Amino acid sequence: MSEIRLDNTYVRAFEAHLLKEEKSTVTVDKYLRDVRAFIVYAKERILNKELTVAWKKSLEEAGYKPRSINSMIASLNSLLDFMGRQDCKLKNVRVQKQTYLAEEKELSKAEYVRLLAAAKSNEKLDLVIRTICGTGIRVSELKYFTVEAVWCGEVTVKCKSKTRTILVPGDLRKLLLNYAGKRGISNGAIFVTRSGKPLDRSYIWAQMKGLCKRAGVSPSKVFPHNLRKLFARTFYGIEKDISKLADILGHSSIETTRIYIMTTGTEHRRKIERLGLVLAGEST
Repeated sequence: MSEIRLDNTYVRAFEAHLLKEEKSTVTVDKYLRDVRAFIVYAKERILNKELTVAWKKSLEEAGYKPRSINSMIASLNSLLDFMGRQDCKLKNVRVQKQTYLAEEKELSKAEYVRLLAAAKSNEKLDLVIRTICGTGIRVSELKYFTVEAVWCGEVTVKCKSKTRTILVPGDLRKLLLNYAGKRGISNGAIFVTRSGKPLDRSYIWAQMKGLCKRAGVSPSKVFPHNLRKLFARTFYGIEKDISKLADILGHSSIETTRIYIMTTGTEHRRKIERLGLVLAGEST
């Protein structure tokens, strides 16, 4: 097998491959960022299994969390598959399956309500938050909420080579159409900048973080994806149908959906206590 030293030529070819595969912009950016990090580590050394294993070990020694390392491994393995260098691919770090969610990461419905109250003076942000949490969409899918689609009550979302239909709740439909009417938006995307471009992830993230202090909610809980998870937990709490929820969220694997509906340790403990299996009285 010929000796290969990775450089930006491979990165550009890999980027073209990912785009041809119709990967989302977020996925492409993430894969390229991880691959470039590996190239910096490699320092023009010959690509082989010893080098990739050493990189994995360096991430562990640097204190990266197992899930972060596995995410970076997925990016590098994708590049290695593209190059036909499966001999250099890495195995994931073994992670014990988590059964409940850390409380400092869970956004509760009460905290969501406080965020809306804090966003009251910013109608656009208020509606962005309501739309993500009320439908369970990804923040990147806001661009599909056009006047035409919302008017029909159904939004067709295309992501990762898949297409799904999002039903817009009646109350949200009225709010969005009223907002579009006031802003003079008669067609196309509803959530746009002053120049007419769709809102990007970084703008929404920054705007939401600005609400934390007024809302009295920890910044660690306030980001768009947590709104999607709140939708998932609330839906599952009512419907108890994980397959249907996976379809709504656009998940290919139910295992991914299971992560979304995990409750906190407090709730997990409460459920165990309700079993009533720790009987009162002296132990024998």
